Amino acid sequence: MDGKMLARLGAVVFVAVAITTTAIEMTRKERTPEPDPVRLLEPVRDPLRDGQRRCQQLGQAAASDPDCMRVWAETRDRFLGRPATPASPPAEGR
Repeated sequence: MDGKMLARLGAVVFVAVAITTTAIEMTRKERTPEPDPVRLLEPVRDPLRDGQRRCQQLGQAAASDPDCMRVWAETRDRFLGRPATPASPPAEGR
């Protein structure tokens, strides 16, 4: 066999394999994945966030509101990663 004949034979084999592969892929049935069940989760209500919103709506008056001062202190502690401070100082000597 000379080089031309070998090249033609290789091309014919390549085309035959390509056509066979294409036919197999076209006849294959596509499996549609079953959708995962959707979970509807109620977001956890954060009382700190509600307090922040209330203070935001108060505007300038929030600077003198003791509840807003407490909310801001708790927000700052949470942001900085400090442990939560108790709401009232512990009673000493009792």
